[in-house]
Amino acid sequence: MQERSSVAELAGILRTELNRYSPGEKLPSSRALVDRYRVSPVTVSRALAALRAEGLVVTRPGAGAFRAARPRAAEAPRPGDTSWQEVALSVETSGESVPRSVDASGVLMTLAVPPPGALELHGGYLHPSLQPERALAAALARAGRRPGAWDRPPIDGLSELRAWFAAEIGGRAGALAPSEVLITAGGQSALTTALRALAPPGAPVLVESPTYPGALAAARAFGLRPVPVPVDADGVRTDLLEQALRATGARVFLCQPLFQNPTGAVLSAERRREVLRVAREAGAFVIEDDFARRLAHEDAGPLPATLAADDPDGVVVHVCSLTKVTSASLRVGALAARGPALERLRAIQVVDSFFVPRPLQEAALELVGSPAWPRHLRTVAAELRARREALATGVRRDLPELALRHVPPGGFHLWLRLPDGADEAALTAAALRAGVSVAPGRPYFCAEPPAPHLRLGFASAAGAGELAEGLRRLRLACDEVLR
Repeated sequence: MQERSSVAELAGILRTELNRYSPGEKLPSSRALVDRYRVSPVTVSRALAALRAEGLVVTRPGAGAFRAARPRAAEAPRPGDTSWQEVALSVETSGESVPRSVDASGVLMTLAVPPPGALELHGGYLHPSLQPERALAAALARAGRRPGAWDRPPIDGLSELRAWFAAEIGGRAGALAPSEVLITAGGQSALTTALRALAPPGAPVLVESPTYPGALAAARAFGLRPVPVPVDADGVRTDLLEQALRATGARVFLCQPLFQNPTGAVLSAERRREVLRVAREAGAFVIEDDFARRLAHEDAGPLPATLAADDPDGVVVHVCSLTKVTSASLRVGALAARGPALERLRAIQVVDSFFVPRPLQEAALELVGSPAWPRHLRTVAAELRARREALATGVRRDLPELALRHVPPGGFHLWLRLPDGADEAALTAAALRAGVSVAPGRPYFCAEPPAPHLRLGFASAAGAGELAEGLRRLRLACDEVLR
């Protein structure tokens, strides 16, 4: 059971049992609760903290936890009138061509924590059992002891960390210099900075279709107009990309060439060359979101170089991070660019956030330089392959009406096509009622989707057993909605 589920369940049990105690009476000790409910001391501590935050218990250092005295009923605060904000947030100037509202629903969908007891097959982060928790803790401890660890870092990031990312992005040929890399607060931050830097409000930006909802939300939040370019098994359709660049006059194309989210497609060698050619001829930038390079599976084989490594002319602006392969809280990433674009990226990042906190950069540097790092990558590669195979096999055996047309050798998800006319919203709702959280396909399209889809993730599950149980629950939902 995941830690957050254990905490919620224990808090619920203790909340019910509080009626057995008088106000001020001492609750069982933490050790007793650990033994009684077969949970960890951390779970007990977090459950008691939740009850303390609700005002139900008080804790006294060295004495234990006690039922809180019954609070005197407080008068409910008078609700204010915030209706004026609708006008203030919506008034547009005469030259404003895009709405000012921000739709974060697609992003929130991928970040949402399912209710207690529901299995998570929609998430985009590693399950705690796959995270390098010991290595991260050791790296953070070593980082805290580094001289100047709490000093202000260089604006562009620590030079050693920039050099490491430059080598990772540029490959063995050394196609990228450390001076062409900026350290960012994760991949999403890098992506939003790139979009703001390269396209003015109201401009079209070409995106793969389907694509990552966070990219669509970021583009729209800055007043950009996403224009879809279809993806097939070999990546983006470069013939349609060329047409879209001519038709729209767009100067930015955002893509994920490796293990694309959500399709898992890898851009073919021929199309890699075509993407760079048509973008260069159109005078357009290519934002390369390389989010999944460190999520290659054990059987992936040699990976293609980044687009940035094959581009000496500054067409490609490269985005990557350490977050996906470590922890959602290690928000350290990189932006790589050349020429005047780099200066604009740097300026926007400074205005937005000044810099990435130095202790986090130091910890990241300690982590990637430790012997634990390659071991962790090997472990993740093997585990993701095993979970992918378990999920793909189960889908084909138990859910044959959900078409699985491509099994990617990297990433953390499968992309399933539903039968024509299926109501994906109804299916995801039924799945949640059955106790499994899955992602509907609609948020991955910036225009009308060609068909209903589901995205199933396998990285956020505890293992093969949980994946099998998730498919069993999804089967119940399919029987309800697709019959």
